Amino acid sequence: MCGIVAIVGREAVVGRLFEGLRRLEYRGYDSAGICTVGAGGFDRRRAEGKLDNLAKELVAAPLGGDVGIAHTRWATHGAPTLDNAHPHIVGKVALVHNGIIENFKVLRDELIADGRMFKSETDSEVVAHLVDRELGRGAAPADAVASVLPRLHGAFAIAFLFEDFPDLVIGARMGAPLTVGYGAGENYLGSDALALAPLTQRIAYLDEGDWVVIERDTVQIFDRANRPVERDIVTSGASSAKIDKGNHAHFMRKEIFEQPIVVAQTLQSYVRPFEGKVALPDIEFDLGSVNRVTIVACGTSYYAGMVAKYWFEQFARVPVDIDVASEFRYREPVLEPGGLALFISQSGETADTLAALRHARAEGQVIAVVVNVPTSSMAREADLLLPTHAGPEIGVASTKAFTCQLAVLAALAANLARAKGRLSEEAEREIVEHLREAPEAMSQALGHDDHIASLAPLIAPARDVLYLGRGPDYPMALEGALKLKEISYIHAEGYAAGEMKHGPIALIDDLVPVIVLAPSGPLFEKTVSNMQEVRARGGKIILISDAEGLAAASEGCMARIEMPSVHPLIAPLVYAVPIQLLAYHVAVLKGTDVDQPRNLAKSVTVE
Repeated sequence: MCGIVAIVGREAVVGRLFEGLRRLEYRGYDSAGICTVGAGGFDRRRAEGKLDNLAKELVAAPLGGDVGIAHTRWATHGAPTLDNAHPHIVGKVALVHNGIIENFKVLRDELIADGRMFKSETDSEVVAHLVDRELGRGAAPADAVASVLPRLHGAFAIAFLFEDFPDLVIGARMGAPLTVGYGAGENYLGSDALALAPLTQRIAYLDEGDWVVIERDTVQIFDRANRPVERDIVTSGASSAKIDKGNHAHFMRKEIFEQPIVVAQTLQSYVRPFEGKVALPDIEFDLGSVNRVTIVACGTSYYAGMVAKYWFEQFARVPVDIDVASEFRYREPVLEPGGLALFISQSGETADTLAALRHARAEGQVIAVVVNVPTSSMAREADLLLPTHAGPEIGVASTKAFTCQLAVLAALAANLARAKGRLSEEAEREIVEHLREAPEAMSQALGHDDHIASLAPLIAPARDVLYLGRGPDYPMALEGALKLKEISYIHAEGYAAGEMKHGPIALIDDLVPVIVLAPSGPLFEKTVSNMQEVRARGGKIILISDAEGLAAASEGCMARIEMPSVHPLIAPLVYAVPIQLLAYHVAVLKGTDVDQPRNLAKSVTVE
């Protein structure tokens, strides 16, 4: 989602602000801007589109100043135009804002009635007007912000500059992350630790409702009741090294090829190979007493949860509900005592998922989270933190974070099964062995990259593509379709293979490629039967299976992709590779923006 960087510095800040925005590009955006303040007042540059456009503006008209704020915007209220780009300047106030002010229309109407004129369509400008009005009434900056914050309903992270107080930045957060950075004679504010990594490793995470007054030598944090508070200063651990693609054309391809390594790193935290056991971090509750699991997530993380549902029920024999986070609270779910609510999120800041987490906690559920950012809001609010170790994922379309989530969820399923007395020592040892085989099997799958690239011309001209699978391969079909939609803009749908004859088969003709995920095993014959129904109606099939499966069923298919023969437990991790690569190569062939597809954001911090 949107990105914020602010510096109260001792020397020119524009270059460092711009570099901070570069490090936030992965979040997704459609405009960007920087504003500095000095003896001459505010100076601002903004641009639509990519940061390269802002760079051109800065070359044409350089910015000075040693205090400033910067922003990448993902449009919510108002189109991605120059007028709607941040920072906004109203009178003596400039601000950048992530999130949504839900009651902005009421506030805007009030301000218009008070004679205020608006230059943008954004909800963010309302906040600048409110604070500027308080300044005009004689309030000091901190008092002006403190009086306005309680009036804002919704989710926000905000950084303010003040024309008459050029050595000051004020930040505030509610429902969107904001991080304070501590330097030597200067201090910082950012959306996440990654943005601040080249500036400092000493950071503090603001809690919900916190706001902060930042000067060169001081940082004062206040809670939502305006009481001074201390927040722990920690070492961020975020790499200050420049984030680059290595020898890959795109971050997405680099991250696809990193999967064997990061999955292995993740599994090292959860398996004890010499003991043949699956381990979890210290648990302060009885996992064996869990009588129901409720999984909540969005997008790709939701599909990881769907795979986990099969594992939890198969191994632990514990019933599982799974919900899309944006719908969870609104269906008023029945959450019984003794339940475990499991939330899955790459960023740990996804607004819908975070709101669902807090609802589940209020309903008495034990909270577990699977996240890639162990310092995120969800991680800090969990009873059981289950981190992945994917490292920063820059491509908007999730790849390595997804497979690392699957690795953690498989380990959790085995641990739950053991706690419930459903898993023998021998069976647990076998699971450990299969999990340890996953990275090598994924490496073998990556070896088919050239062949998969050669199939892209079969898919790229299509208007519609279908993906089919059974059992855990059904959510993998959904994930494959999502990847293709996200980065190639081809309409694609994933279906449970047995559901084709209940309606979707009407879509089949010789212009619709059908991608079938069918590893050999207990569900293979059923899936192949459904595949034959498609082929009988002219569907052009790409079969993804192992050597045994291809030998049995690939005759008459348009193309085939061979995967290594693996145990069904790790098949989802391995079969993620070809569906990611196929989507990637189709997108490259179509010339789309693979790493930053249109309209999408990496971390969705608004509902």
